[in-house]
Amino acid sequence: MTTTPLRKDAARNWERIVAIARDLVDQGTPLQLNDIARRAGLGVATVYRHFPTPEALLETVAAPCLEALAAHGEQALTDADPGRALEGFLSRILQAQLTDAALPQVVAAAVDALPRTTELKESLASAGTTLLDRARAAGAVRRELTARDLVPLVCGIAHAVNVHGGTRTDRSETAHRYLGTLLEGIRPAPSTE
Repeated sequence: MTTTPLRKDAARNWERIVAIARDLVDQGTPLQLNDIARRAGLGVATVYRHFPTPEALLETVAAPCLEALAAHGEQALTDADPGRALEGFLSRILQAQLTDAALPQVVAAAVDALPRTTELKESLASAGTTLLDRARAAGAVRRELTARDLVPLVCGIAHAVNVHGGTRTDRSETAHRYLGTLLEGIRPAPSTE
């Protein structure tokens, strides 16, 4: 969140806070800044200086994943095969939702605490829309499919897998099976002529 270089001790504190927050998010524990200060052995004011709200801290935890997804979206736009590019992008987003517990919460938030989060979410939305438009123009997906349709479908797969998917390995296999079914369903129906 900080834009100016931090002193070494401040940087260590920032890293400790983010690491503790990452562990808590991975455990499914809501972020409470006072609790994080206690766990980090820091004063509450120190934590609040770095992260004024739990949402800002959560977005910081999710930022590396969002940045990787945004970079993948940009890379996918260079793929000459529009259908493959869209499928790869959706697969990467689904996998990220299953492996980074911070991502679904940040993506679902109506308001962002950090401007960088807004930029990354807009980049993802733009890449996804462009990839879908290209796939639609190439006849790789149904013409009536919109980006608004894809978001809840992919999120629905992630939710179903998280609730019913079993072990980590099982969840990944189940997610890809569900995504394969979704992708098959969004392809245009074969022509009967």
